[in-house]
Amino acid sequence: METGSNMTGSVVLVTGGVRGVGAGISRTFLRAGATVVACARRPGDDPVEVDGRAAEFLPCDIRDPEQVQGLVDRIVERHGRLDVLVNNAGGAPFALAADASPKFHSKIVELNLLAPLLVSQVANAQMQTQDSGGAIVNISSVSGSRPSPGTAAYGAAKAGVDSLTTSLAVEWAPRVRVNSVVVGLVRTELAHLHYGDEAGIAAVGNTVPLGRMACPEDVGNCAVFLASPLAAYVSGSTLTVHGGGERPAFLAAATASTSVTASTEEKA
Repeated sequence: METGSNMTGSVVLVTGGVRGVGAGISRTFLRAGATVVACARRPGDDPVEVDGRAAEFLPCDIRDPEQVQGLVDRIVERHGRLDVLVNNAGGAPFALAADASPKFHSKIVELNLLAPLLVSQVANAQMQTQDSGGAIVNISSVSGSRPSPGTAAYGAAKAGVDSLTTSLAVEWAPRVRVNSVVVGLVRTELAHLHYGDEAGIAAVGNTVPLGRMACPEDVGNCAVFLASPLAAYVSGSTLTVHGGGERPAFLAAATASTSVTASTEEKA
């Protein structure tokens, strides 16, 4: 954090940057020395700050083109530039695909795919005018590349974000770099709603090869790397941050020993 990933002097916009993973991303950029603007529809319960430095908050519904243009205009008016955009805002409540309404699915895709595209368009227009260009980091999910039961539209939207990342990286090069962080399980202040008490959270964490869920700053560290000079030649890439992924279900179901199973796989 002291050399190539020093973001001092950079102006960073983090959508949804006041809670959960977004707050962790905002804190990590603050720690790296950046000026951070966090937007959301409403402010967080607590200020996002590190070592006496706080993220600025600006309200914005990122699905609204006029609000998004106004957001970027205010950032440029205040700070003279926009160097980094982190498209973090998103999410979806649990709803089985057969039961959810078309309107529900449309809103999930709008928030998780079309809104990041909209914010990226407006940010890119500003970054293209800057001598140093800019960097866009999309926060994606492993749900975009594996089954996502109960959040099918969300998973499909995140798959779209990963595809969008590669296309924008080509269209907006060489001045603007675009990359994606593909995130697995993260422990936030709302983890208990998804995984239960501390025992449940620990049990879920133990299914991850590294033995725990990510913390928001784990995601933030990767976003800072992709936005920093250390990643100056990285664009159109996806960085998977999932602690090693998920242990294959067949290993738990198999009755053969691990060594026999491994030997059989190698022969196959």
